[in-house]
Amino acid sequence: MRTCLEVRDITKSFPGILANDHVNLNVREGEIHAILGENGAGKSTLMKVIYGLYKPDSGSIRLYDQELNFTSPRQAIKAGIGMVHQHFMLIPALTVAENIVLGGEPGRIHYQRKENVEIVCQLAKQYHMDIDPNAKVGDLTVGLQQRVEILKVFYRKAKLLILDEPTAMLTPQEVEELIQVMERLRSQGIPIVFISHKLDEVKRISDRVTVMRAGKTVNTVETKSTTPQELANLMVGREVVLHVSKPPQTPGEAVLEVEDLVVSSGRNEKVKGVSFQVQRGEIFGLAGIDGNGQFELIEAITGLMPCKRGKIRFLGNDITSSTVRHRTKVGIGYIPQDRQLDGLVMDFELKENFVLRDFFKAPFARVGQMKKKPIEDFATRLSEAFDVRPRQIHALARNLSGGNQQKVILAREVSRDPELLIAAQPTRGLDVGAIQFIHNKLLELRAEGKAVLLVSLELEEIMSLSDRIGVIHAGRLMAILPGGQVTREQLGLLMTGVELEKEG
Repeated sequence: MRTCLEVRDITKSFPGILANDHVNLNVREGEIHAILGENGAGKSTLMKVIYGLYKPDSGSIRLYDQELNFTSPRQAIKAGIGMVHQHFMLIPALTVAENIVLGGEPGRIHYQRKENVEIVCQLAKQYHMDIDPNAKVGDLTVGLQQRVEILKVFYRKAKLLILDEPTAMLTPQEVEELIQVMERLRSQGIPIVFISHKLDEVKRISDRVTVMRAGKTVNTVETKSTTPQELANLMVGREVVLHVSKPPQTPGEAVLEVEDLVVSSGRNEKVKGVSFQVQRGEIFGLAGIDGNGQFELIEAITGLMPCKRGKIRFLGNDITSSTVRHRTKVGIGYIPQDRQLDGLVMDFELKENFVLRDFFKAPFARVGQMKKKPIEDFATRLSEAFDVRPRQIHALARNLSGGNQQKVILAREVSRDPELLIAAQPTRGLDVGAIQFIHNKLLELRAEGKAVLLVSLELEEIMSLSDRIGVIHAGRLMAILPGGQVTREQLGLLMTGVELEKEG
């Protein structure tokens, strides 16, 4: 099979960090080539070098035997390399057609709406992607927005498609649709570089896998000749336990009580009369398709959204109208679903992010002045305890990989010894090593008699960790089921609004 992309000895460094260390990669025509590695392994840096966002310190890149030396993504696009980033680069107020042709409008000075719509329709038909060219991008689901990004790449005549963590924000149904799209593209001879942390997806869809660790390429293997366990061990450099071991636990008193809660966003009720409890020594999982009210529910519990009706009690006390600071003070910890937007101040140093909740209290402050040494000592201790890499407490949060950013948030919240930890999408976009670390921390809290409210779009995560599972659909709690006795099929039906028949 003909070689499409050849990367030789690419090295790329940043101040204090060697991101790529003589990396090699070979992608064949008409294959799906997966890139696996821990957060911070250098995968995204390599892709940005190939796409022209970064200039390498040394090494070479060849596309169909032509040596490339990009100084901008525009040159990479012109050469035939297209990249769909994990965080989409679309303009929500524009239509699908306008987003796809933006910057490459055909022909005349004035925008030709009818002509561009026809072009996009033909493009969608060619690549078997059903989408309305006149729909506003802001009104589309995440899965459909991803299709717009892919069509935008092919509008610019891409010969190679790079997908950076393409399933990180998709529902299970949207993941299936994306896999079908990828398989159709492969059948048309289009090579795809697929960056992922999800071993089951890599095993299912890819032809070959290149594993990276600590900025280097460890190995490239045929997917059919390896196992998820072998890939996980290659990624992390040690034996990894892929299955969660959860000892039996007897739950205690109710820590959180939610009673008939109604939450509105604008004119729409997002949460409709939800009631449940989370007890000491249990992980209560909340499952549901994205957009069904689960995140409005937890924002109401944390005080970020007001309640229209209902009660929230914490350790028996009514906190329905309490401030966010009060809820934090009495013992509620929160890992938000968007670590960059809500969990960290990206342009603050790590030491500052570690004390965001308590910067105004002793020992971190005295008479209104922040104390440098106690903050630095605390940050150093947490960095080591939670394996945050690199161990540089003066580094900006934005310079860390996603997994290490998540560890900073987890360390900050857990170090405050909360009675209740609300964890929203705690492992989204993380590698197998970071996922194992975070799962173990949640189980440690459970063993200590703390309460954990886990909100996740990952069914495997919900099923493996939860003692009880609540399923939410269209803002209503469909059912609460015992974690060890529920099936994926039952959860899937409830998530789409189908009530289960009661036995007997």
